[in-house]
Amino acid sequence: MFFLRMIFRSFSRQFKRRLLIAVTVCLSATVSVAMLGVVFDVGDKLNAELSTYGSNITVQPKSDAVISDLYSTDDAAGAAGTSDSTGGSGTTSDPTSFLKESDAKNIKTIFWAFNITNFAPQLNIHANAGVNSGSGQVSIPIVGTWFNKTLKLDTGESTVVGVQGMRSWWTVQGAWPKDDTDQAMIGVNLADKLGVKIGDTLTLTKTTASGVNNVQSVKIVGTYDSGDDAANSLYMASSVAQTLADLPDSVDKIEVKALTTPENDLARKAAKNPAALTSEEWETWYCTAYASSIAYQIEEVIPGSVAKQVRQVAALQGDVMNKTRAVMILMTALSLVAAAIAVANLMAASIGERGNELALLKAIGATDGAVSRLMLAETAVISLVGAIIGAGLGSGVAQIVGQVVFGSGITMRPMVFVLVFVLLAITILIASVSSIRSILRLRPAEVLHGR
Repeated sequence: MFFLRMIFRSFSRQFKRRLLIAVTVCLSATVSVAMLGVVFDVGDKLNAELSTYGSNITVQPKSDAVISDLYSTDDAAGAAGTSDSTGGSGTTSDPTSFLKESDAKNIKTIFWAFNITNFAPQLNIHANAGVNSGSGQVSIPIVGTWFNKTLKLDTGESTVVGVQGMRSWWTVQGAWPKDDTDQAMIGVNLADKLGVKIGDTLTLTKTTASGVNNVQSVKIVGTYDSGDDAANSLYMASSVAQTLADLPDSVDKIEVKALTTPENDLARKAAKNPAALTSEEWETWYCTAYASSIAYQIEEVIPGSVAKQVRQVAALQGDVMNKTRAVMILMTALSLVAAAIAVANLMAASIGERGNELALLKAIGATDGAVSRLMLAETAVISLVGAIIGAGLGSGVAQIVGQVVFGSGITMRPMVFVLVFVLLAITILIASVSSIRSILRLRPAEVLHGR
């Protein structure tokens, strides 16, 4: 009876040790799978989140780009959806260089077309405004653009693009204007200045470059508050703005929102001078979704254009992604270190309690290698069970993180599970080294005689 009680107590203690090892490995696998799952999927999601706050590439005529470079002007604000009281051009005069609006859809034909999530052409002009055909004429900045335009591509596919999907942070009252209509949307600052409200008709007059006085009435269907100087502008359909300015099929800027890969040395080198790349570097750069390579490909399909990445936006995206990944990888590493320490201690305690059993095995002829393999196999089986359960729990935790942080699920790649199992195997093996060394130091005669 006493003998059975001792065996039960020994089994109970060993069961607890084995359960603790399995739980430790399970927790480590849960954290590792969740963190690495998010790491491998966080790039596109963070890019999508950050790109909701404005475009990261701007396209403009070559002559405008030369002037911008010459005077070191920064178009970041305009690209991010803001503009000053002059309509985003930085001057009170209308643009003199243009791109063809009809070429804008070519952006969806580049190699990285699927990374282009949205774009919108702009025609920034000025006109005199009067409320309800009344008095009080004042020059106001006007942005002719696309709001929610459906484009039919040459491939037979269609896509919806426009500022409605690029200005998610605007506070909008009323409705967004419809494309190719006389509807317009006015910034709250300009609305206060003109005394305009939703439902009013605003009469615009403009003297074109040819000396013709054009008149256009637009109906205000919505107001917006951008929180910056863009609230001093009037947004209307590009086709109506082109008619008012007598500039058919003309735009002076295209804002592009694209999912991009964070910059590295190769991307920065290519941004300075693509011709300086070797053939191998060129192929790698061209076939990677860097902002600079996407901009270069846009220039290829829009004649007379220069596409530039908005440095502040690109730097922010890369910086946030790198820091987010670093934090998650650090958490994974810490969980593995904690698992290694815990497993090493539990195995040492287990070997200490099972000293007589292991010594007896060595006494009846078992080699050190055989006893070590026995302990490793036992630990491996226990750890495998814990790792499998942890992998399932980690997948669930990753989905929760994705829904809470990004509002969508995380795509779990098979590589994540392979990597976690390999890392856990290495961790368990390292943790077992000290325990194996203690087995090698066992002297059967001394242990069995209680010395």
